[in-house]
Amino acid sequence: MNLLAQHSQLISGEVLCPGDKSISQRAVILGSLLNEDIAIKGFLNGEDPISTANALNAIGSSITIQGTSVTINKRDIPFRNPDKEVDLGNSGTGMRLMMGLISSLNLNATLVGDESLMKRPMLRVSDPLNEMGASVVCSEGRPPVSILEGKINNNFDYVMPIASAQVKSSIILAAVAANKNVTVTEKHPTRNHTERMISYFQGNIKSTPEGLGNKIQYTPSKLIPTSTYEVVGDFSSASFLIVAGLIADQSNILIKNVGLNPTRCGLISVLKSMGGIIDIQNERIVSNEEVGDIHVVSSSLKGVSVNGDIIPNIIDEIPILSIAASFANGETLISDAKELRVKESDRLQAIADGLRKINIQHELYEDGIRITGSEDDISVCPEIDSHGDHRIAMSFLIASLRSKNGIYVKNCANIFTSFPNFIEVMSSLGMKLNER
Repeated sequence: MNLLAQHSQLISGEVLCPGDKSISQRAVILGSLLNEDIAIKGFLNGEDPISTANALNAIGSSITIQGTSVTINKRDIPFRNPDKEVDLGNSGTGMRLMMGLISSLNLNATLVGDESLMKRPMLRVSDPLNEMGASVVCSEGRPPVSILEGKINNNFDYVMPIASAQVKSSIILAAVAANKNVTVTEKHPTRNHTERMISYFQGNIKSTPEGLGNKIQYTPSKLIPTSTYEVVGDFSSASFLIVAGLIADQSNILIKNVGLNPTRCGLISVLKSMGGIIDIQNERIVSNEEVGDIHVVSSSLKGVSVNGDIIPNIIDEIPILSIAASFANGETLISDAKELRVKESDRLQAIADGLRKINIQHELYEDGIRITGSEDDISVCPEIDSHGDHRIAMSFLIASLRSKNGIYVKNCANIFTSFPNFIEVMSSLGMKLNER
């Protein structure tokens, strides 16, 4: 699917943020482990969470999806070996979390994915799982991932070499499923949805400061289900709406029900430091997660430097941050972001390729990018390849708000992995999007 985004001067309205992709996937996994009837509201009905739910059904879960509502029924039988390869589609989160879960259930399974996922690194997950006592084999460090019967050891203590919530969560989920003690030390804080969800279900998990990061300790405990779990809105999806509101010529946007977990929403502080006018309203707690409504209006932005401890917090939002930087006065330097090289695409290269097409001055580095922005609109009508990456596609579609002649973005189908109603939401605000 290819999309033409045409210049839209006025962006205005009130929208509901779609459910959080990461939380949706964790909810169906932990909901399956609870082995009680449970309903999930606000589920992201996108390709990635659906792939994770299907993978769980393949090993014996009973999950039914109807729109944004999910029902998980109590199982009458134990988890079982799948009948065939388990396909996680494009979901790196789904594959890495399922590696932790399945490796602790004494099952045999092979996990595969689409062309993009089959290229992504998995040793960062398989290595610590094998140290725990699992038996996980990757093909040259990448999928397919073969999981054989193993036995998870007690009192596993792991110091994370990289900042990755997926690795951390995979280890913790393995311990929860195997009913074992585990300690994970992260050098830099990463998103903590797994820890919060376990705590919400009254599991014994605690996080204490350790240097610049945290020490997370899980002790075997019975998880107590609630009848309903509510998924909050996805901040990563909201980030596209926020930047759209900041860079549009005229804008007034209210984004409702946005998850504001402090380990996820660092982009707000970055954008505010750039001069962005962003107001948080109606703050509250839903399912042990901070939530609020975000009001955004057109703003005059300036360049900033972004590096260090905040990078893990904003790693998924750097593509759209690059668009904000493109229309900010002065230089924006993003560094310490080498992890972007191994996402759905080499996102640093994809950002640079796109900026070149829209005539934005930049310098690409191994771990980041320097962008020299301006408040001038784009005069060209470029054709941009998203490289099949949903965040690259959405970022350059948003850039069209400052393009006199529009922007044509190729290969946009993967938008449906994380923001399935992106076109409808943006169109409701006044953006002009057409499939070509």
